[in-house]
Amino acid sequence: MELRIKRTDFSDQSTIGELSVNGQFECYTLEDKLRPEKIAGKTAIPAGRYEVVISFSQRFQRPLPLLLKVPNFEGIRIHPGNTAANTEGCILVGETKSGDFIGQSRVAFERLFEKLKAVAATEKILMEIA
Repeated sequence: MELRIKRTDFSDQSTIGELSVNGQFECYTLEDKLRPEKIAGKTAIPAGRYEVVISFSQRFQRPLPLLLKVPNFEGIRIHPGNTAANTEGCILVGETKSGDFIGQSRVAFERLFEKLKAVAATEKILMEIA
């Protein structure tokens, strides 16, 4: 399965993008601000291509998608949330976007998570962030 985030909106607070699954628009994303140097918990991950696995998150106490081998970052997950205050470097997903906010996050996350779970055992999941 191929996931792709195209970052489209940049502000002093956040980075908003569009997530596609196998070339089809799925939802919006919200990440921390892009910065030339990492500030822990306040910086978007580098553009690149990452493998995604589903594993148990101690923080959220449930299985969540995890991006592997992100340079200088650990524990980067895809999960629900609405603003940069909810990310700490992770990728949030939502149905709507406005300013530094994405809405209907749980709906978007559950729909995406069902697709990921359906293929995780038999197919590699790769995410490209541009």
